[in-house]
Amino acid sequence: MTDVKERRSDGPGRNAAASSLIYNPTFRGIVYQVLLVGGVILLFWWLQSNAAYNLALLNKTVGFGFLDQAAGFQIQFSLIPYDRSSSYAEVYLVGILNTLLVAAVGIVFATIVGFIMGIARLSPNFIIRTLAMLYVEIVRNVPLLLQLLFWYFLLINALPAVRQSIALPGDVFLNQRGIFAPALVTDSRFLIVVAAVAIAIVAAGYWRKRTLKRIEETGERRPVWIPVLAIFAVISIGGYFASGAPVRIDPPVLSGFNFAGGFTIPPELAALTFGLIIYTGAFIAEIVRAGIQSVNYGQVEAASALGLKDGDRMRLVIVPQALRVIIPPLTSQYLNLTKNSSLGAAIGFPELVNVFMGTALNQSGRAIEIVALTMAVYLTFSLATSLFMNWYNARVRLVER
Repeated sequence: MTDVKERRSDGPGRNAAASSLIYNPTFRGIVYQVLLVGGVILLFWWLQSNAAYNLALLNKTVGFGFLDQAAGFQIQFSLIPYDRSSSYAEVYLVGILNTLLVAAVGIVFATIVGFIMGIARLSPNFIIRTLAMLYVEIVRNVPLLLQLLFWYFLLINALPAVRQSIALPGDVFLNQRGIFAPALVTDSRFLIVVAAVAIAIVAAGYWRKRTLKRIEETGERRPVWIPVLAIFAVISIGGYFASGAPVRIDPPVLSGFNFAGGFTIPPELAALTFGLIIYTGAFIAEIVRAGIQSVNYGQVEAASALGLKDGDRMRLVIVPQALRVIIPPLTSQYLNLTKNSSLGAAIGFPELVNVFMGTALNQSGRAIEIVALTMAVYLTFSLATSLFMNWYNARVRLVER
């Protein structure tokens, strides 16, 4: 009888313990995460098994040995030496560098355009405010691919032939074959100059940070930019003379049916970069406008009461506070610009998708390997951009006491 009673009393206790465990949020969270990880693993296992089965039916194997094979095709624009005998690995590198070039230039100038137009949208001047509004609304509501085609064919058709090139100051020429500009010619010793410039930037930045901190601590007014420029100039010029690198300017010269010398920006690169800058700049302008409007108007009144001019008020008071709102969505626009550079394939610019996932894939037939390598590049670019912007966002965010 005693054993029966004990068993009867243990039953409800066990049920209560199991019930409390099911309703425990920590336990449920662990179960959900385990199920999610298990589902992801099963998904990848199914994809791998399916791909292996289909490749076996086609008598194909997966491997990256094809990267050492000769590509056998020409690329019209490359930042590194390249010819038909170059390997697929070099095609991959050319595509990465071209994509990185467009992304870097586009991010810098799109940010400048976005900040200018975002501030212009809040201008008290009716004409400036209206023009900025028209720019933002028109550009944001037209598909990017259509804009790229517009700029590309506009550059091709609007510019004159080579012999009737438009001459700009500084030996710069515009024609249907691109933009021709003087090139800087030097040798490997110029890397010492580049290193000196990098050191100068770090030293000038350290001096500026230290001086500003000193001003905050003591309240003593000290010059900031003159010493910064002096440090940068002394280290950079000293590095140049210490390197002994020969430097000369090679201007483009009309020779026959084309220009010789200098460097050329093809119309595909110009149209892609310009289109991405104009398109992304419109979205950044709205982000900047929203960020500025998020700043409490009392801050503006306080800055005015201190006697700050309009430019100083915007630069020293409004924008630093608005950055806390601007940076997170700005990061998304940088990522979008980098990924949108793949649309260069539509106008023939040899970025990564065009030359590697297009021409190289068609010739080699290595779809899985090439798609995986291409995805890895965009993933790396995106993660690197996100890490940098998150670091910068942590520096400018409002720290509560």
